[in-house]
Amino acid sequence: MPRPSLTQLLATVTLGIGLAHSGSTQTSVKQVELSGVVRDQSGRSVIGAEIEAAGKTTLTDSSGAYSLAVVPGLTKLEVSLHHQTSFRIALDVTQDRTFDIALRENDSVTVRADENALTPDPSTQGFSRSDLLDANPGRPGVPLSIPGYPTETASGGIKAPQYFAPGVAGDHGEPIAQFFQIGGFLFQNNLTANAHGNGYADPNFVIASTVGGVLVDNAAYNARYGDHSINLAITYDVKDRLPSFVQVTTDGRDGAISAGWSPENISKRGWVAVEALFGNGFLKRAEERQQYKINASRTWEIGKHELTAYGLGYYGFSRIPGLIPINTFVPNDSIDLRQLDLTHTSLALLADHWQISEKSALTTGIYFRTYSLKLQSNFGDGLIRQSEFRTVQGGNATYSDPLGQNWLLLVGLDARRDAPRGLDLAKADDAGQFQAVTSNDLTITNVSPFVAVTGQMLPQLQVYLGLRRDQIRFGNRDNIQAANSFDAWPGTTSPKVNFTFGRADAPVLPQIALSWAKAFHANDPRIGDGSGRGDLLIPAREYQLFATKQVLGNEVRLTLAHITNSAELAKIDPDTGLQEDVGPSINRFLTFAIRRRMNRGFLQVSWSAADARDRRLGQPIPEAPRTIIDAVGGLPHRGNPEVIPRYKSQLMTNRRYTH
Repeated sequence: MPRPSLTQLLATVTLGIGLAHSGSTQTSVKQVELSGVVRDQSGRSVIGAEIEAAGKTTLTDSSGAYSLAVVPGLTKLEVSLHHQTSFRIALDVTQDRTFDIALRENDSVTVRADENALTPDPSTQGFSRSDLLDANPGRPGVPLSIPGYPTETASGGIKAPQYFAPGVAGDHGEPIAQFFQIGGFLFQNNLTANAHGNGYADPNFVIASTVGGVLVDNAAYNARYGDHSINLAITYDVKDRLPSFVQVTTDGRDGAISAGWSPENISKRGWVAVEALFGNGFLKRAEERQQYKINASRTWEIGKHELTAYGLGYYGFSRIPGLIPINTFVPNDSIDLRQLDLTHTSLALLADHWQISEKSALTTGIYFRTYSLKLQSNFGDGLIRQSEFRTVQGGNATYSDPLGQNWLLLVGLDARRDAPRGLDLAKADDAGQFQAVTSNDLTITNVSPFVAVTGQMLPQLQVYLGLRRDQIRFGNRDNIQAANSFDAWPGTTSPKVNFTFGRADAPVLPQIALSWAKAFHANDPRIGDGSGRGDLLIPAREYQLFATKQVLGNEVRLTLAHITNSAELAKIDPDTGLQEDVGPSINRFLTFAIRRRMNRGFLQVSWSAADARDRRLGQPIPEAPRTIIDAVGGLPHRGNPEVIPRYKSQLMTNRRYTH
């Protein structure tokens, strides 16, 4: 039974069917042979890969070959490296069958029969594996570094660093969606109407060692992604198998200790991990930052069902002395030692993947989350306190089925209820006593059906068509100004279209993908309270041209995009604690990347230039990066780990970060 996970995007599968007939009579113990060869992205044999099917395990030999005798029927094939799942798929083995696997970091355009295959164009997706895990405890909150998408490092506190996309101030969250894929289920981590920013996504609660990789998808062009999926969608893949470990990391100013346990029997897919982090970041004085985490996962196989339970708990505290207004000189890192950040969250999730047949599957899941925040900040106009406690519950059902030989169908339904209570803002008076400014109880309920089809219309033309409807109820109870309370039920329809021409491995011409889509993000219903209430749904229209080609052993990628947004949220107003709407915006960007994989490692360099402006006044969007230059390389060490020398730089309006 496959786990329809983004780790499958590591693999380009070449499948050949060998027909062989047994001379023996049919009996209940008849077995057939499942065999093949495992190769890496350079075409070299992978020696010692663990192959598991029908409860039997073997290792690939010196030529990368494997062979297993299995009972005829639907079986699950799993390829693992160092006890960490790299590839998992269901096969209907009724007779001897050959299944060859080429592990790769990027997939070419192929038709696949699972939920994650129904992405607009797999060649436009980047996938980073555990070799890019960030081991710097001074930057909590981004478990994985992604080539081409550097992160902002907060100047103190436990606010999670955010990925930057060209022309997008990712610190504020609303245009960048974040997901965790657990047992084939997509859990969205964004929080609408959060004190850190509308749509803020905080992955602090995840222990980095439990993440197997991260998928960077083109968000708006995928029908599976909805709210906040405008400029980028980050999907972390949570491992279902984890070797026992103890790990200590430090950079001299910060430290982290983590440990994980899993059963010795690798067929039991489960683990428990804990982590504690302490430090002061990049500041002169002690930050008193503390974070404590526990994550756990367990997967059971019951017939054609794969049931996954996942849970976590997180507590984080920081004095955040480093929050300083731009261009303000302050000794000792702080203008107000009363600043602090206190967060705790918990999550319980249950997912089921039912492999109906080799190419048909139904994935369902439900979850319940709690989140609490107390944030005291001083932006230069006095101390403010923002606080909330919210519960989030939701679920999803996704069904995939082939339509003929070359077409696939996906239909699904997302449902979510986000209920922040006591969403309060208070400001300290001269005596240090907090006086209420705003107080709201919100209820934001999403009901979102979606459908997508993909297939080959012509031998050199791959088509993706998707449609998503998001109906969202906003309930806003204003506890101070009752006249500002309201209920609304707006909706938006988002079509997704992609045409991909050619093949990634074509000898002469590049592979080219043309995409168009609509996307949106839900607005904080408090923004514009009163007579000037703002729009609740912020739609965007997007166009993209993508091209890729292998040139002299280098993978060359070019992306041109044009995004128009009906509203753009920028920096937080210190008087209200809410983000400012700077009006309709337009973002045009170009990204050029080149990647070379060598016998002893890899090197990738990317350059992005963006022009992000307010459409009414033509002024640059505040804090949005104009130029991103990123280089990352890896050298193999021993076994699975890699040593990652890394340099990143961002050139931004009024700011420069180098880390």
